[in-house]
This record gives sequence, C-alpha cells and structure tokens, in this order.
Amino acid sequence: MGEIIELPVTVDKSHIITIGEKLYSESIELIRELVNNAYDADATLVEVIVNDEFIEVKDNGTGMDLEGLKQYFNIGSQEKLIKTKSPRYGRDRIGQFGIGKFASLAAADRFEVYTQQENFAAQVIFDKKEWEKHEDRWYLPLEILEPNLKRGNGTTVILKDLTKKFIIEDVERKIIEGVPLKAPNFSVKINGHIISPRSLSGHRVPFLEGTEFGVIHGEIIVLPLSGASTSDLGIECKVKHVTIRRELFGMESWGKTVARIKGEVHADFLPITSDRSGFIIDSPQYQAFMKVMQKVMQDVKSVVSRLTDRKENRVASRALKEALERIYRSLKNNPDLSPFGAIPVGQESIDGLGGAAAMVAGKSAFEKIPNLEEEKRPQKEKKIKPSKKGKSIVSMLTPNAVIKRVKFGQHGVSCCLDHFGEDGPECFAEGSTIYINRDHPLYKRESKKLDTHILNLARLLTQEISLMKDPKNPRQAFDRQSKLLRDAFRE
Repeated sequence: MGEIIELPVTVDKSHIITIGEKLYSESIELIRELVNNAYDADATLVEVIVNDEFIEVKDNGTGMDLEGLKQYFNIGSQEKLIKTKSPRYGRDRIGQFGIGKFASLAAADRFEVYTQQENFAAQVIFDKKEWEKHEDRWYLPLEILEPNLKRGNGTTVILKDLTKKFIIEDVERKIIEGVPLKAPNFSVKINGHIISPRSLSGHRVPFLEGTEFGVIHGEIIVLPLSGASTSDLGIECKVKHVTIRRELFGMESWGKTVARIKGEVHADFLPITSDRSGFIIDSPQYQAFMKVMQKVMQDVKSVVSRLTDRKENRVASRALKEALERIYRSLKNNPDLSPFGAIPVGQESIDGLGGAAAMVAGKSAFEKIPNLEEEKRPQKEKKIKPSKKGKSIVSMLTPNAVIKRVKFGQHGVSCCLDHFGEDGPECFAEGSTIYINRDHPLYKRESKKLDTHILNLARLLTQEISLMKDPKNPRQAFDRQSKLLRDAFRE
C-alpha cells in the first residue's frame, strides 16, 4: 500500500469575487440584496443613498454582535437556512447564500460595514486591493467602537470607490420588484423619498390554491386597454416576496392581450437556482406549481373574454340601435315593404327617441362580471338545432348576448347579437326574432369601424325582414331589401 499524504485545498481570493459576480447577473441586484438583509434583520426602515461617489444602505434592524459579524462574512453560511424566521417580527428570511458582500466588490473597490447591537458596536472595512495584496491572509480588519446611543441598533453598509454607475430609476425598479415593500412594519427610502409598491388599476383576479408542498397565492390584474404595456411582460413569480422571474404561463398565444395581463404569484416552496434568476424546473415542486398556474390562467382567460365582450357590447348596442332607427324610418316611408303592415303615425318611442324607432332599451343579458366562483363555473354550450319544420331553434343564448326590440304598431321584431361560432350562419330568424352571429368572419371585419358596423347590421336585418314578407320568393325579397337599405341610408 502506497504512502498517504495530505493534499491542501486552496482557493484563490480572486475566485471569491468572481463567484460573487456570477451569482448576480446585474450589479444593481447587490443593492436589493443589502435591503433584503435589513429586512431579515427586522428593520422597519431602510434608507438608501445612491450617487456617483458611494452607495449607502442604512437600517434600524437588530444589528450584529461579534458572532453575528463572523457569520455575516462566512461564505455560504447556513445561518439563515437554520434560523428561517426573524426574531422580532417572525419574517421569512430571504437571504440564502451569504456571498453578496463579496459580489459587491464587483461594483466597488471598498466595502464598509458599521453595526451596533445594544452595547456592542464595530466597523469592518473590506478593501479589495488590500485584501488581494496578501494572498495568504484571509482575515479582515475589525475595529471595536463605542456604541452610539443616538444611532441605536442597526447596520450601515457603504460601497465606496464605485467601478460601475448606478441609475436611480433602475435601483428603484429593482427594489420595487425584489423587496417585500408590502410587508407590515417595513419601508424603504431612496435618496430621501419613500418607495411605494407598484399599484395597477384594472380588473383583479385573486387566487389561493394549495399543493402538497405549500400554498400558492397571488393576484392577476387585467389592465384596461389604455394601460396595456409591452414592457415587463408576464406574471411576477415571487419566492419570499422577491421576484425571481416573470412567466407567461401560455399567454404567448394570446396575441396583444398579453400586454394587458400583469400581477404576481407567491410560492415560497419553489427551489431556485444559485443565481436567483430562475427555478429548478425539473423539481416536483415546480411541476405542481405549473399545474396550478395553468388552471389559474384559464380562469383569467375567461375573465378577459367577458371583459372584452362587455366593451364590445357597448359598441354593438350603439351600432344596433342606429341600424334599427334607420330601418324603422325606411319601413315607415315604405309601408308596402313591411311584413307588419303600415306603422301608425305618431307612434311614440319607448326609449325616448322622439318618433324614431320604438325600441325597448338595449340591454345585455349579462351586465356584470360575476364573482370568481361564478367565473369558474363552466357555461353550458349553446346549440342551434333544426326543428321539425326545418327552422333553426336557439336552445340557449350566451350571457353576453345583446338584445334589442323594435315595435312596428302592434307588432315587433327582437334582434339578438350573439356567438354562434365561426362556422355558424351569418344570420337567421326564428319567428319574430332575428339572430346575428358575432363570430362570423364578415361580422368581425365590419365591426371594427362604427359606420361599416351599422351598415352591415342594417344589411342583415333588412334581409331577414324582407324574407318575412314573402319567404317563398327570395328574388323579390332581395329587391325589397335593396329598397329598404337605400331609404335607410338616404340622407
């Protein structure tokens, strides 16, 4: 058996800084890390100063004693993994790797730490050039100071001799998305002003789901069209209040709608990569997370559809009302073309049109977006099936159908705009009700502009009204339709 000798394992000091650099894709993330360290230390206020000469992060947390300082500069310390809750507020601690201060030297040549805890106060200066000068020296100079009663407990970190420039707007953005600003008893100032968490207005879809690994909760916001933005697309995925990355969750196929979807989801059980820029996607935790989020996004898609229909309903209702007014005037001037007979002179309008089309006020059969439980209920499929006489019968309308009724003397016609599928008929009639298919490609094209929308609706309505006069003679019906349309749009 050969001789066994000891082989020393050494690490070059420059590698420590290199590892720190690789752990953070952006130098600006170092400031976020320092703020989160203050959060872990039960700080209620963190004051950040950013300028071209230095960066200062000052907190009023618990501070550190001598043992705490040793842990602070211990590379890969397990302290926060063992003690996962902060002592005062019971916060879930965010920091994990303990290498942030070394990474800071990728953006500055000097790293100073001042800390105070009760009767203990000390200062540590980490000078990159001095530290690398002595290859075999692995300690840092620590100076014990007299406690400053006015300062109180807390820690101040200062980065000096900056090698990279920090833009204040970028720092603020990184703090907003990567720091728990919504947590109670916690706030952050940058250059003297309080940073507020991002606030978005729109339709909110909150959710709370359970998995075998833990809870998934959050809120998706459907922005109004005016608030749509192509910057920062996707949902913020947060672990312990920190945004790890944004995910689209299948919204790639939603077209322009994806710009209206913002929000955040919290899943503290998700395992993250060492650079904190992504998740370990082959883990069972991530698979369970994605399964839940697919279900959540289906609910969001349903809400978007209803919100879109509600807006489109207002436009469609206006166009339908205008089309009916014009048709009413045309029938009044051409009583021989009316399947209802002559319209009594002086007939009053129900909706106050002053002698124009006597319509029941247009209404949507589904005025409000329901609560989340109702949104999750699957809607029954609407069917169009032939009757014994060969006519089409609509067994059920969707909740978003737009319905208006116009009266001609003692008679009337109900007009219904609804979804019957792209392959469904453009329009059809059942009794005195005319149905117009909003999914038909021609309807979709013509409804993009109000004037063409009105003209197309008038064309479809006069077509069915003319067929009511004499369904056995289509050619004569088309001639009647042409006359009605001519007079309907005669100025």
